[in-house]
Amino acid sequence: MKFMKTFLFLALTGITLAADRFPDTSSGSLLPKGDGFAARLKGDDGAASHPAVIFADNFENGELGAGWNEKGSTKVLSLVPSGAAECGKRCMQVEARLGENEGGGLTKWFEPADTVFVRFYTRFDANCDYVHHFVTLRANKGQAGGDKWSGFGKAGLLPDGDERFSTALEPMGDWGKLKPPGKWNFYSYWHEMDKSRDGMYWGNQFLPTTQETITKERWICAEFMLKHNTPGKPDGEQAFWIDGRLLGHWRGINWRKSAGLKANALTLESYITDRWTKNPVNTVYFDNLIIAREYIGPAGK
Repeated sequence: MKFMKTFLFLALTGITLAADRFPDTSSGSLLPKGDGFAARLKGDDGAASHPAVIFADNFENGELGAGWNEKGSTKVLSLVPSGAAECGKRCMQVEARLGENEGGGLTKWFEPADTVFVRFYTRFDANCDYVHHFVTLRANKGQAGGDKWSGFGKAGLLPDGDERFSTALEPMGDWGKLKPPGKWNFYSYWHEMDKSRDGMYWGNQFLPTTQETITKERWICAEFMLKHNTPGKPDGEQAFWIDGRLLGHWRGINWRKSAGLKANALTLESYITDRWTKNPVNTVYFDNLIIAREYIGPAGK
């Protein structure tokens, strides 16, 4: 896959918490919670035809990666039984092996919307250690030529506001202090992000006020939302839900300066490095991916 991975230097220097500038407003948030439109769809069957859906893949039909634009190595990605009613018969397995690969996944470019919701199911195998990067939503200048890659790579560099921004929902191990894989957080890049201690611009962290450590060996319904700001104004937002429970909601973000820059690419992956990951084999499962214009919620059973 044509991905430029974050420099390992990130793991040595730390990243910046956004809590001081952007307090978590989830306790008083008016965002929806619990069931959404997907509750009426068993295992997301028929989700692609819902009017709010931009893209959907429940991995039940066809070859792995059908409908996506970029696909990782078949040595890493495979289709396996899901073992859960809400996840149908098949799911995607990502098996990362230290010394052989760094994991991988799938990327989809899509037509943007003013507010984007991304929902996926994931399960961390008992053998899974810390994960370096996970599910990332990127804004690129376009969907053709070099413009489609403007939001990829450039780790450690401050975006200029008209070529890229990104946010990723991923597990955070707090530098080995938390039991793997850790707790959920946003890892975000935008043109008004804070500088890191080393003078570089590594992703800023958005952590909920309270949450439990992620439990392995069970399916988790994860969903996140990004609301674009009025160009140049701090009225953008992001939020995420776990199993239909709103865990974090942050407002007042100036994602971009240009109206033409919108989130238009999603990467569904499990990417590891040997800085914190010590297990030789690290397996993560994904299923029931939906990109939509409104709140999705857990799949029907």
